[in-house]
Amino acid sequence: MDLALVWFLLIAVLWTGYLVLEGFDFGVGMLMSLLPRGDAAHREKERRVLVNSIGPVWDGNEVWLLTAGGATFAAFPEWYATLFSGFYLPLLVILVALIVRGVAFEYRGKISDPAWARRCDAAIQVGSWVPAILWGVAFANLVRGVRLDEAHQYVGGFWALINPFALLGGATTLVLFLLHGAVFVALKTDGEIRARARRFAGALGSAALVVVGGWALWAQTAYSVPWTWAVVAVAVAALLGVLLANQAGREGWAFGLSALTIVAAVVLIFGSMFPDVMPGLDGGPSLSIAEAASTPYTLTVMTWVAVVLTPLVVAYQGWTYWVFRRRLSVDHIPAPAGLTWQKIKDSAF
Repeated sequence: MDLALVWFLLIAVLWTGYLVLEGFDFGVGMLMSLLPRGDAAHREKERRVLVNSIGPVWDGNEVWLLTAGGATFAAFPEWYATLFSGFYLPLLVILVALIVRGVAFEYRGKISDPAWARRCDAAIQVGSWVPAILWGVAFANLVRGVRLDEAHQYVGGFWALINPFALLGGATTLVLFLLHGAVFVALKTDGEIRARARRFAGALGSAALVVVGGWALWAQTAYSVPWTWAVVAVAVAALLGVLLANQAGREGWAFGLSALTIVAAVVLIFGSMFPDVMPGLDGGPSLSIAEAASTPYTLTVMTWVAVVLTPLVVAYQGWTYWVFRRRLSVDHIPAPAGLTWQKIKDSAF
């Protein structure tokens, strides 16, 4: 049980890393239709600034999701089986959205054609909006509890996942990631788009405080435990700090406090679930940490692998962020270098 608890906490850490890092990726993707202004050429340059701001890191950020899924499969196979079979449709939609988004990131600059860029932008936006909402729906259902049978199989059906608490959870992650993306853009860019991102973050911050605070209070009073009141207080205080830091032009502080809000949300989610990995709905059968865990030998091997490899991965990703730490502006955007459709046709024939 001790190693099982350790891995429950480690999986919470992996999800924290994923939601904090991929959260601003989602936010930037959603902002591609909201921030750019000016004529068509200038809007295209600003969209390229947004894409380039996360270009070196977005795929590395997704590694946290792969690691969280793999760790769940290895450490808690019954949790993995119940979760991915019961939540099959929303998780499949998320996976497809992430694939479409990744392909759009990679191929957007390969062809110099406005129509091609618009299609890729649409794919990036859909691939950002959909997961930003559905991750909140999925985690809110884990906090609320799901209907399981005695064999720990999900029996609630798809529509049981679409409930008011889960929908508010989807709205919560949506506004959190939008705010997180806006403060990241303000931190990472310069010029007009930087000022515009700060104004957007300021306008969104009040709405985020209402939505996030409302969901957190609902979760705390209906489904959580007493000690997570402190987590709710941290989340609300961090959001207020984002507003104040953004207004003062302290973009680094605003981004750090935005990340802290997401960390607090994950702690609230996993704290509410404990000691289960899938709480039962209305006092029904649940799946506990001990019931879902792998054998002690498996957990021991996994622990040693994690101790050796995790610091290397974190160090490499930190180095990547340090190398690409410079601000970007439209002045850094070169002329399009992709092939035209005519050149593609000529090379093909």
